[in-house]
Amino acid sequence: MASSRKAFLLRIDPSVLDAIQRWANDDLRSLNGQIEFLLRQALADAGRKPARPAPEPREPEAGT
Repeated sequence: MASSRKAFLLRIDPSVLDAIQRWANDDLRSLNGQIEFLLRQALADAGRKPARPAPEPREPEAGT
């Protein structure tokens, strides 16, 4: 099954990454899921939501 998700390299200040990781842990999300959540929220706030929103990312179930 091919994924419709795209991977890319992100260069980010380590202190910002650490803060986002702590926030993700508090919200029980993966780091990737938290970054995508924040980007979607910023797009919505700026009135730039994608025309056809993709489904929210799902976290893998425990044991998989």
